[in-house]
Amino acid sequence: MKKYLKIIVWGVAIFIVAGCSNQKDSVSKEKVEDTTLYLVRHGKTMFNTTGQVQGWSDTPLTDEGQKVAELLGKGLREEQIQFDHAYSSDLGRAISTANIILKTSDNQKIELNTLSGLREWGYGGYEGRNNADMWTPIFEQYGLTFDEEWSQYPKLMEKMDDEAIANEIAKNDETGTAESYQEIVTRSKKAMDQVIKEASETGGNVLIVSHGSEIPTILEILAPGSYKGEDIGNCSVTKIVYKEGVYTGESIGDTHFLENGNNKD
Repeated sequence: MKKYLKIIVWGVAIFIVAGCSNQKDSVSKEKVEDTTLYLVRHGKTMFNTTGQVQGWSDTPLTDEGQKVAELLGKGLREEQIQFDHAYSSDLGRAISTANIILKTSDNQKIELNTLSGLREWGYGGYEGRNNADMWTPIFEQYGLTFDEEWSQYPKLMEKMDDEAIANEIAKNDETGTAESYQEIVTRSKKAMDQVIKEASETGGNVLIVSHGSEIPTILEILAPGSYKGEDIGNCSVTKIVYKEGVYTGESIGDTHFLENGNNKD
């Protein structure tokens, strides 16, 4: 009789432990499914203002760039968006933008992690030169004209995707130091693998401050085909939601947070 009682007790214990384990796994999965990535392009910089190529080269935020970053932070605060993780590229303009956003959105207690893999594309010998030097040959081969308003860029995107553009820049760079698309994707994937791994432990909202060409690259890695050449303006927000094992680009180049921030304070 005692032998049977022991078997029953052990059976109940195993059932309880198994039930707790399954519940824990279920909660963990639910948190991962509730992960939202907020990809933000840095605020406006000096090179953005002067029309110079800015990849791995770095210039500080302008007064306007700082102000708009503050507006974004206030807009996020008004919508009560709290971040569980925060990342930026290791370039100064991204770090400065991220710190402003975290402070003005009441997320200043969140630690900012910097990753070199989130950098802008490396433009090699074109860094610091006029945008026209790099872009005019690319536009002209399709009968298009480059201007500082990028008015014909959507037409260029109908002819070329990001991979073709990056490889064309690398081919045209006389110094041979501009990144190829594969080089960009390799280091971007490594960075995003780290972000996803750390974010999956808790789920929630993740701030990622990066750059105008790098954000579409991340979109293509996580949600292939979702980027259609939309403008990624300074301090715009591109939101990617993870649900049931799939990443979806929910909004691209969104600026409504800036409008909300401008209506407050």
